[in-house]
Amino acid sequence: MKFNESNTVEAFLLQQLSGYKVATTQGVQEPVIVYGKPWTYIAPQDLKRSVNEVLLEDKLCQALQRLNPAIAANPAFADEVIYKLRAILLSVGQIGLVRANQAFHKWMCGDESMPFGENNQHIPIQLIDFENKENNEYIITNQLRVHARETKIPDIVLYINGIPVVVGELKTPIRPSISWLDGANEIVEVYENAIPTLFVPNILNFATEGKTFGYGGIRTPLQFWGPWRMDLDQDVLTKYLGINDVAVEINDLLKPERLLDILRNFSLFSTNKKKQLIKILPRFQQYEGANKIVERVIEGSIKKGLIWHFQGSGKSFLMVYAAQKLRNTVALKSPTVLILVDRTDLDTQISGTFNAADIANVVTTDSIGELQTLLERDTRKIIVSMIHKFRDAKPNMNTRDNIIVLVDEAHRTQEGDLGRQMRAALPNAFLFGLTGTPVNRADKNTFWAFGSENDKGGYLSRYTFQDSIRDGATLPLHFEPRLVDVHLNKEMLDEAFEQLKSSVDLTDEDADLLNKKSARMAAFLKAPERVAKIVADIAKHFKDKVEPHGFKAMIVTPDRHACVQYKEELDNYFPTEASKVVISTTANDPKEFKDKWAVDKSQQEKIVDEFNKPDSPIKFIIVTAKLLTGFDAPILQTLYLDKSIKDVTLLQAICRTNRLYPNKHFGRIVDYFGVFDDAAKALQFDDKTMQSIVSNLNELKDKLPSLMENALSHFEGVDRTIEGFEGLEIAQNAIRTDELKDAFAKDFKLLMNVWESLSPDRILDPYQTDYRWLSQVYASVKPSSDHTGKLLWMTLGAETTRLMHENISVGEVHNLDEFILDAEVIENIFNNPSPKEARKIEDILTKRFKKHSGDPKFRKLSERLEELRAKAEQGLITSIEFVKELCKLAKDTLQAEKELAESIQEKSPQAALTELFTELKTDETPAVVERIVKDIDALVRIVRFPGWQTTVAGEREVQKALRKKLLKYQLHKNEMLFQRAYEYIKEYY
Repeated sequence: MKFNESNTVEAFLLQQLSGYKVATTQGVQEPVIVYGKPWTYIAPQDLKRSVNEVLLEDKLCQALQRLNPAIAANPAFADEVIYKLRAILLSVGQIGLVRANQAFHKWMCGDESMPFGENNQHIPIQLIDFENKENNEYIITNQLRVHARETKIPDIVLYINGIPVVVGELKTPIRPSISWLDGANEIVEVYENAIPTLFVPNILNFATEGKTFGYGGIRTPLQFWGPWRMDLDQDVLTKYLGINDVAVEINDLLKPERLLDILRNFSLFSTNKKKQLIKILPRFQQYEGANKIVERVIEGSIKKGLIWHFQGSGKSFLMVYAAQKLRNTVALKSPTVLILVDRTDLDTQISGTFNAADIANVVTTDSIGELQTLLERDTRKIIVSMIHKFRDAKPNMNTRDNIIVLVDEAHRTQEGDLGRQMRAALPNAFLFGLTGTPVNRADKNTFWAFGSENDKGGYLSRYTFQDSIRDGATLPLHFEPRLVDVHLNKEMLDEAFEQLKSSVDLTDEDADLLNKKSARMAAFLKAPERVAKIVADIAKHFKDKVEPHGFKAMIVTPDRHACVQYKEELDNYFPTEASKVVISTTANDPKEFKDKWAVDKSQQEKIVDEFNKPDSPIKFIIVTAKLLTGFDAPILQTLYLDKSIKDVTLLQAICRTNRLYPNKHFGRIVDYFGVFDDAAKALQFDDKTMQSIVSNLNELKDKLPSLMENALSHFEGVDRTIEGFEGLEIAQNAIRTDELKDAFAKDFKLLMNVWESLSPDRILDPYQTDYRWLSQVYASVKPSSDHTGKLLWMTLGAETTRLMHENISVGEVHNLDEFILDAEVIENIFNNPSPKEARKIEDILTKRFKKHSGDPKFRKLSERLEELRAKAEQGLITSIEFVKELCKLAKDTLQAEKELAESIQEKSPQAALTELFTELKTDETPAVVERIVKDIDALVRIVRFPGWQTTVAGEREVQKALRKKLLKYQLHKNEMLFQRAYEYIKEYY
């Protein structure tokens, strides 16, 4: 019995969710009654639908009558609703998948109405019953054939009341190089484009290979898919590694009540920096944290709670989800949700998050009076404000008990006088603090202020640094000490500032002494030669290690005037527009200084927006205090630190670099001040796990020799001095099977990550020759398919690629092209079988199949090659037989290429369209086929551009042009003609 995708992962998942068992003896499927399983299995052939339909209209019609008395009284109304839903499905080609999903989402949440009431009064239409979930019908099916732009067969589809809400793609559990990411990639890159109508009603998608599991929303890039792990109270720091563990995630995420909760309360449609509409789903820690807040408010007896989630794990969206669900919860009788921050930049960030997500009934306050007026008037909305606006607030301003206060960055001002005034003004309110860095000191204690003694550890929900790294919510942080010779005398600095802090009753002499010490320290920090030396190092470091990867940097300086110093020095190495200073000015500053350097709120927002654009000229932002919190710039990878920062402020500053971004593997802090001379002391927070936040690059240097040894161990006995194709062939033969290749890829991936982190450190020099050799072997055996092994077979890093390009010597791919493949060569090899020559044929065929990967004929030939390789690896055929079979395959490939060339020559784009219109011609069709084709050809050639088939804008323009020409000849109502013509245009233009 072989293990494959369908008889392992797919069979297991169907049994888990529905109790439906795939028998493994007679090869038949039989239902097994299992009580408590929410999903009912129906085989795809038993669903009453055509291949072009995504809704189960009979089930949907029954649900509409079951849930809507007006439709039950007049069943014909159901057809009107279904007509409206079909229109949204069909609109996906014009308005895009996310906008169509948003429109369908409103219907599914009961936010749309129809004139079915008395006197044609509009009444809400219920597609789903959220209150009594047993009133809904839950169906699961597998291998569902769907046709839209193409025909595809997703592995798993879940329906609620006949509406497809979840699509799952499964992969084999026995290939080490295949992961759930391959399935996710297939959904994102293939299914959502080929059969977009299936995803218009979608809640979420998932993928698994039985070892790990990930989920994401429509149009969600792969780096933002994540695990679902509702076990935050457990100290589980490793990913699940077995099919039963994955079942825990799947059963929890895909149970109907969970999906309906996500649909109604945790699905956001927001606009990104490019003003594009995107769909945002919660990560599980946001879902858990928000729901714990809601549950505590509903229960009502405990009036506070602390949400302790690490920096960068999404607390802003957690507040949006919590606020939205609190407002949607009928039992709370239209509560007031107050979101409090303590800084203007956080106010802007949180307000922006709520506004971009288009949450209903959100107001922001611009003054103390306005906030107090809103509360005194008993406003029932979501109010975003600042803690400082409670200054001078009157006690008992509003005594209602369904006011919920969510305090962002709860470790700072909320424990002082302002916090007490806020509590006095709202004596019966619920108070929830959200922080990534709680403080546990006598003068400031986040646990005392927000933590409940009923909560284990003092927190309601906890999400640690290790959790966020494990789940891919944030990136690791690397720390690099630089220029030891210009570090400060830290003992002198600490002594001076400790005295400053504790000096309350200073004598004049003491004050003068401290001022002198401070002046000496400032003079040292801003000494022109020191600044020049540091900026020169920054310029080299940035050009070597940051810019080649497409990332940007922030420089943190001792004070505002130092910011200007750094900027002026940096202009010697980069264009003026490459850096921007973001500081405030004071009334006492000279006019010239204010005129040149002052940055107001709108200017700061503009600078940040420009900084976030990959193609903008801004490479550096230079700050001293601004943007160290509330600043979300995923493109920021490196922070150059030349300022004394400690404790919470330090952690928040360095975590500006840990946000996810394509091809970004870590955030980097380059320390010129000596802050991390004692990293453990600098990051000695209340929880011991905080000590592992910063990974020192010295640790990576220590790992390098063993990682190199592990990668080379796969080629024991291989002579790495042999160059050209012969050397590459010997290396490839050492890792001939898929299992050996995957094991090598795993070890090389670890080595490459460390190499990319350390480059261009001179410590790499002794290893460069071996590393270059390994890189080229890796590149030569890396699977060509874009959908294979996303975890193991990753793209080579920028430094590795540069190294290969600069030093090409071994395994040059162009050597393969020197071997001509024609009928005569094949015949000679067939008659005189040679394994060495066969290997050349094998490699050329692989390249040819990759070139024609979209052609079914070549796909079948590629499958023949894979079967042939498998037989050879398993010893089922001799090497002579392998060569002869390979020659037969090569002959068939040459014939297929010849036929393809002839068909391309015969079938110009115009000829293809003419053939189509002639084939579909009817009595109603105009006779002037040639003129129609010429018009379409001319217009499409104007609006198309290279690669238009892979962009939404390109598809939209070409579709618009085609419809325009069909309208001219009164053919615009023939949808089949439009679809067929559009498919031809996609293929031939």
